[in-house]
Amino acid sequence: MLAGRVIHMTSTVLVAGGAGFIGRHLCEALLRRGDYVICLDNLITGSEENLRALRDNDRFRSIQADVQETPEVACDVVFHLTSPASPRHYQRWPIETMLANSNGTRRLAQVALASGAKFVLASTSEVYGDPLEHPQKETYWGNVNPVGPRACYDESKRFAEALSLEYHRQHNLDVRIARIFNTYGPGMALDDGRAVPAFICAALEGSPLPLQGDGSQTRSFCYVTDTVAALLAIADAEGQSGQVFNVGNSLEITIRELAERICNEVGVPYVVHPGEGAIDDPQRRCPDTSKIFDLLGWAPKVILDDGLRNSVSDFKSRLGARAEAS
Repeated sequence: MLAGRVIHMTSTVLVAGGAGFIGRHLCEALLRRGDYVICLDNLITGSEENLRALRDNDRFRSIQADVQETPEVACDVVFHLTSPASPRHYQRWPIETMLANSNGTRRLAQVALASGAKFVLASTSEVYGDPLEHPQKETYWGNVNPVGPRACYDESKRFAEALSLEYHRQHNLDVRIARIFNTYGPGMALDDGRAVPAFICAALEGSPLPLQGDGSQTRSFCYVTDTVAALLAIADAEGQSGQVFNVGNSLEITIRELAERICNEVGVPYVVHPGEGAIDDPQRRCPDTSKIFDLLGWAPKVILDDGLRNSVSDFKSRLGARAEAS
């Protein structure tokens, strides 16, 4: 048996940011395995619709509040997923993003400390910036522009990691950090703006797919259920306090290839509309996931074509419902 593996015991779990894309899937997974879930969200980027199907479960309750004002709650695990993650969203709310990752991290760490809970910080591959190391290992310090338009997210996540680990060092808080790489799947906001939803929406609407730059930049896309499984493995494992784990898929593809796959799945010709490249947009991104596999036994299971097929079906259904409603 791997050293970090444990048999799960029913827990009470606070999911801050539980009305967001990953948060909603995490809440569902926790409820399916029998946990009690407290969802906290201020609904800036989260959606009340994401919680609709959960409200009938008597092991679920939600609190609408800013993460900086999280009330004292007794819990066994705290997941911190409150920050906007899409460039479109964090550049719309840059100060709110920075406060969620600074004051919000402090508040959630205090709540976890008071309960003796594990604290799982959802960090990001953006802490590596435009990486000079490839693939990126957890030991890499990154190459980040501290004053660029992405800094509100990149640097505040780096601060959140540093602050969380000081709570670990100074107060013995059981902290685990998940550096999440590009995650996609059903339930992403239609206006999210990132590559997968932007391409699917354009393809379904018969429009050219919007490329930032020439599409030669690479990413590694992890299906949301795999990302959630990694978060659960990180939270459940014993003896991993203070550890940082990359969470992502090691299949690296260009954005242009992603666009081609989505056009094939939708059944439309491959037509793109190249645009200006985003400032400080990383040119290559791919995680080294050997650590989480070696210590926790986690590896992604869903192949990209299957995940895109599920995503296209979901987006098609929601776009159709929106069209009917209008």
